[in-house]
Amino acid sequence: MAASSQITSMEVGKTSQDHLKVHKMKKKVLRKQVRAQHTLMRHEGIECVSHATQSLVVANAGLGNGMSRHQLFRIVEEYGLVETLLMPPNKPYSFVKYGTTEEAKKAFDALNGKEVTREDFGQNIVLYINFVEKVFWKNVVPTSLPPGLTVVEKVISPEEERRMLESIDWTEDEDTQNAQKTLKHRRVKHFGYEFCYNSNNVDKDKPLPGGFPGICNLFLEKCLKRGYIKHKPDQLTVNQYEPGQGIPPHIDTHSAFEDEIISLSLGAEIVMDFKHPDGHTVAIMLPRRSLLVMAGESRYLWTHGYMITPRKYDVIQASELGQKVGTITADVGDLTLNRRETRTSFTFRKVRRSPCNCIYSSVCDSQKGQQRQGQPSFPLSEMEASKLEQEHVHRVYEEIAAHFSSTRHSPWPQIVEFLRSLPKGAIVADIGCGNGKYLGINKDLYMIGCDRSKNLVDICGEKDFQAFVCDALSVPIRSGSCDACISIAVIHHFSTAERRLATIRELARLLRPGGTALIYVWAMEQEYKKQKSKYLKEKNDSKGKEEEINTDTARGLLSDQMPDGSSQDSASSDQLLNDSKGKGCDAKPVADSRLPVHTNRTSFHSQDLLVPWHLKSDTKKKGASADILSFPAGSKESQELSPVFHRYYHVFCEGELEAACRSLDCVRVQKSYYDQGNWCVVLEKL
Repeated sequence: MAASSQITSMEVGKTSQDHLKVHKMKKKVLRKQVRAQHTLMRHEGIECVSHATQSLVVANAGLGNGMSRHQLFRIVEEYGLVETLLMPPNKPYSFVKYGTTEEAKKAFDALNGKEVTREDFGQNIVLYINFVEKVFWKNVVPTSLPPGLTVVEKVISPEEERRMLESIDWTEDEDTQNAQKTLKHRRVKHFGYEFCYNSNNVDKDKPLPGGFPGICNLFLEKCLKRGYIKHKPDQLTVNQYEPGQGIPPHIDTHSAFEDEIISLSLGAEIVMDFKHPDGHTVAIMLPRRSLLVMAGESRYLWTHGYMITPRKYDVIQASELGQKVGTITADVGDLTLNRRETRTSFTFRKVRRSPCNCIYSSVCDSQKGQQRQGQPSFPLSEMEASKLEQEHVHRVYEEIAAHFSSTRHSPWPQIVEFLRSLPKGAIVADIGCGNGKYLGINKDLYMIGCDRSKNLVDICGEKDFQAFVCDALSVPIRSGSCDACISIAVIHHFSTAERRLATIRELARLLRPGGTALIYVWAMEQEYKKQKSKYLKEKNDSKGKEEEINTDTARGLLSDQMPDGSSQDSASSDQLLNDSKGKGCDAKPVADSRLPVHTNRTSFHSQDLLVPWHLKSDTKKKGASADILSFPAGSKESQELSPVFHRYYHVFCEGELEAACRSLDCVRVQKSYYDQGNWCVVLEKL
C-alpha cells in the first residue's frame, strides 16, 4: 500500500512537471508571436489580427534567414490548397494564403511553435504563426539593366574555362602572400600593372613582368573580333571567391582606367548588385562563363559589388533557377535561394593615361573641387534664403516630381501608428504631402494635403486625394481648425533657423487646443547608439522597398515668402542653435560659405549641404531642363546623360528640433525620438 502510494505520488509529480513545461513553452510561443507581430508592423505597416483568416504570416521562415521556397511550400501545402506564397527578399518572414479559412486555421494550429530543420543548413528553427488580412504586394515591373551594361552568355566553352582557370598559379609566392594580407575576403593576382590598394589605383610606372597568360590573350582577341570590346585591355585582375566571400560595392577609380571594363565569371554563377546614387538597386544574374561589359553610366556612376554581406546563398527567381542572365526582380511570388559555389573572375581594364573628363563629375576623382565655384553660398539674408530655396528646393522638386514619386510608396510604420491612433473623424493636415503617401492611410480621418510642388500635388489628384499648392510658411487653412498635422521631411529644406522656426509656428497655428503634430527631419547623426541608419547601410534592401522604407527623406515643399520675423524669433533661433552646438554636433562650418555637395549614402560632414538627385531620363517632366551639364544635341554624351539636381538640406543635430519646438510657448513636446536617421517630435497645442 505504501509502495503504491509512493508511485502515485511520483506520477503526480511528473505530471505536474510536464504541465509546467508545457505551460512555459506556450508562454514562450506567445511571446515570440507578439514579437513577430511588432516586427511585421515595423517593417511593412501590416497589422496581425486575432481572428482566423485565409492568410498567415510565417515568422522565422523567410529568404532572409535561409528558408528556401521549395522547402516552405512543402511544409505549408500539407494543410490545404496554397493559393499564394509570398517571400519578400531579405526578410525573415513569408506570407501564405490558403483556399479556405479552415485550411489556414489547420496550418496555424499545426505549425505555430513547430521546430523544423532548414535543409540547406542543417539548423533547427521554430516557426511562429499569425493571422493577417489580405496582403497586397506591389506588382513587379521588370527591371532594366543599368545604361551601358551588357551581359553575354556562354562567351567561352567549358574547355576554354578549364584552361583559363588552370592558367592561374595560386601557389603561395611572395606577391600572393602580400596581397592576402590586404585582401582577407578573396585570393587575387594582378597582371599588367601593380595595383595600389591604398589609393585604388595602378602604378603606371611599375609594369609587372610576364604579361597576360596566353589563353587570356586569345580570349581578348575573340572579344575584339566579336565587338564585345573596342580596345584591348592592358591590366588584368583575377579574383577567386569562396562561398560566402566577395567584394563590397565600389566604382572603379575614374582616373585609373578607361571607360570599358569587362569581367568574365568562371566556376559558378553569381548575383551581382548594381546601385545608382539615388538608391535604386538592380540585382543581376551572371551565369557561369558569361561576360559582363560595363561602359558609360554603368561603369562611371553605378556601384557594383559581389556579395554585399557575407552570405552563402543568393536570392534568385525560382522560375529561372540556375539558368538565364537578367535582372532579379523583387517578385515576392517567385523568389528562392541558390547556394553559392567557388567563383573566379577575370577582370580586364585599360589603364588611363590622362585625367578623366567624364560627365559624372560628382563621383569623379579627376574632377573633385572643380564644381566649387558654381555652387551656391550659405544664405546671409532672408532674400538670399528665399532665392536658395526657390532654386534648390522648389524648382528641383518640380523637375523631379515623377521620378521622386516613383520612389516614395512605402509609409513609415511610426507615422502610420500616429495616424491610426487619431480618433475617427479627426481633421488632419499633411503639410508638405509630396505624392500623398500618407493621405490614404486611415480612411476614418478627414485628411487634406498641401505641397509647394504643383507637379506633386497633381500626382495626389490622380490618386483622388484632396491636396492643393501652398507654401509651408503660410498655409491657407483657418487657425485652430485641425485636430492633427504631420510634417514629414519638410522643415530640413528651409535654409535659416528663423524660417525653420516659423514653419513649426505655422503648424501650431493650424491646431486646435489639445491637437497634436508629428514632425520628421533628417538627422546629422546617421549612426546613433552604435547603429547605422538604413541610409548608410541600405544595401541588401534597396530592393527598393523601392523596398523600402525610403531613407533618403526628401519631400518637396517649402517657400519663397518671408516669415513674420520678430526679435523673439531671432533670439529663440540663436538660442536653439547654441543649444544644438552644445550637444557636440560634429558638423564642420562652411569655410568659404559655399555649400558642400554631399556624397549619397555617406555620413554628413556639414549641417547645410546640397544632396544630389540623379534623374532618370524617362521620368523627366516634359519641358524641364537640367543646366548642370550640357553637351551638343544628338551627341552620345547627351543621350547617355543622367541629369543631376542638387537639393538643399539642413540636417538636424540631436536636440536641435526639440529645442526649436520648446522655444514656442504655445506648444509642449509630448514625445521626441530617433527613427532610422531622422529626429522626430510630437507636439501638443496648449
